Amino acid sequence: MNQPLDEIEFLARSEHRVEVLSALAEGPHNRADLRVMTGASSSTIRRTLNEFEDRCWIERIEHRYEATPLGMFVAEGLMALLGRMETERTLRDVWRWLPIAEIEFDIELFADAVVTVPEFGSPDRIVSRFAELVEKTETLRGFTPTTVNSDMDVLFRNAIDGMETELVWPPGLIETVLTSHPEQASAAIASGHLTVLLNDDIPCSCAIFDDRVGVAGYDHETGHMRVAIDTDAPEARRWAENLYQHYRRDARPLDPDALVV
Repeated sequence: MNQPLDEIEFLARSEHRVEVLSALAEGPHNRADLRVMTGASSSTIRRTLNEFEDRCWIERIEHRYEATPLGMFVAEGLMALLGRMETERTLRDVWRWLPIAEIEFDIELFADAVVTVPEFGSPDRIVSRFAELVEKTETLRGFTPTTVNSDMDVLFRNAIDGMETELVWPPGLIETVLTSHPEQASAAIASGHLTVLLNDDIPCSCAIFDDRVGVAGYDHETGHMRVAIDTDAPEARRWAENLYQHYRRDARPLDPDALVV
């Protein structure tokens, strides 16, 4: 087999081949170790090791096998590809709801993200995830073009209790929130822990918690939230910080007269 796709097919045809190569890339093992780790038969392990030796991916040192630099190179590439495919499979069903066109959304940043979507019998899973993250944070910054009442309940309650919160909203949203939660919103802002800034051009939702950042996707026809993803990846945090500052920079303070109920 001389073509790269043939080699990929060779590895992909057997789950045990992937497991064995990955294990040997992490350190030396004997055949008994590999049988226990993979659950494969002795003949399968023997055949796999012979095939790997023929390709110079591994070498035998006494009774143990270990990956060669060439084998390490293949294993690292394989693991990267498997990781990418796992991420793709996670995001495939929700991709159309993510704000790809509105912001520079980098899939790599959310490779290990928690993906939350409504399910039959559990329509409020996204709200519950947001509430869970709010309850665990001492600071919250973010921007959003829309929200739901239960989001506001947990947000205002925690801001009143001391969660330092700064939000960038479009003017229409603050009007809606002041109508639906007049006392809570006014009390949260009066506490000094909630600052609301206004920006007319907010394309999507992003939240920055103490330890995680999240992005939400909406159905633009109905306005319903369809997916939320959050991660603790440092690169994603830097991206979210820069994105937040972009919308904050052009924002203006909320007029105190707007709080008069």
